Amino acid sequence: MRRRLFPRSWLLPVLALCFGVLSATAAPLRLATTTSTQNSGLLDHLLPAFQARTGIEVQVIAVGTGRALRLGEAGDVDVVMVHAPQAERRFVASGAGTQRFPFMKNAFLLVGPPDDPAHLRGETDVVQALVRIARSGARFVSRGDDSGTHKKERALWQAAGLHPQGDWYVEAGQGMGKVLQMAGELGAYTLTDQGTWLAYRDRVALEPLVGGDPRLDNPYAVIPVDPRRHPHVNHRAAMALVEWLRSPEGQRAIAAYRLHGRQAFVPTAIGPRRDETVP
Repeated sequence: MRRRLFPRSWLLPVLALCFGVLSATAAPLRLATTTSTQNSGLLDHLLPAFQARTGIEVQVIAVGTGRALRLGEAGDVDVVMVHAPQAERRFVASGAGTQRFPFMKNAFLLVGPPDDPAHLRGETDVVQALVRIARSGARFVSRGDDSGTHKKERALWQAAGLHPQGDWYVEAGQGMGKVLQMAGELGAYTLTDQGTWLAYRDRVALEPLVGGDPRLDNPYAVIPVDPRRHPHVNHRAAMALVEWLRSPEGQRAIAAYRLHGRQAFVPTAIGPRRDETVP
């Protein structure tokens, strides 16, 4: 009869200790994401729960979607979390990312000064609202940074058949929080994501004026950088984040995040799993 070297009761503590050592020495996960997720406070809510579950530390680089994707293309990060579906699909098709995993959404809003010089209040068509802004010459502050919000804004101007330019159109080249502050100081309109708006609404002299148009939908996805192109990336940790965000636990955490009593993001991976393979 074989004798055990250690009592069975020692096994779990020893395994837990080993896992703790491995977790502590594991390379951190480098995440390039948007200023909207950072400014909204969502990451401060999600990432501690993810680290507690997996032992993986996440280093966040908050930039516009365009820059986040370029960091992924260069292999300077392990995973990207962005909100510009067409650019994301090009990123995957180019071989820079493995697959696009949708996991949440919110919406964009047109916000502006309380006196509403372009008379947008009550308008439900966001394209017509932009036409009114351009015709009135009221100031509009653009992200101007190739972010997901900026990409959406440019698509809406294109749908309106307009190419905004002139003194009334200000390109800030800044993140969403700073753009909201600038628009408030200038008495200008801007396009913002709902999450950042809820986080900043008490700090700026702006009001939500146009929302609810389906063209203002704002889906988010997470995409691991492809290790076949960049073998050094931390692909296992990237996939751990993907799985956690799309798991019941991660989806509940997204749904639970509220600002001023309102849900800031809506989980979209609940129910039957499906990958994003259709436009």
